[in-house]
Amino acid sequence: MLAAISAGERLTTPSMAQTLVPHLVNDQGVDRITIGVKEFQCMGASPPHDHPHVYLDMGHESQIVCPYCSTLFVHDGALKATESEPSACIYIVTGPPGAPAA
Repeated sequence: MLAAISAGERLTTPSMAQTLVPHLVNDQGVDRITIGVKEFQCMGASPPHDHPHVYLDMGHESQIVCPYCSTLFVHDGALKATESEPSACIYIVTGPPGAPAA
């Protein structure tokens, strides 16, 4: 059942644009990548050799395997969201020309 919203109330929902999801690549072909987040996108390799970008969520687990490239991702809480080991696995997403800065 839906609740009615009075004129003085505002309905707010978090926007996906407010959360940046790290994108990870495995250009080096390593078996394991250690990361500082539990939710991310695996791209396989850098474009144009990337596989479909798949959103992965470890949930309560500490590791997950990408179903496309079979890379094992292991969470390490000591790493920042912008860090990985090897360090070259964080992919810097840039917007199209003329897009506003994040």
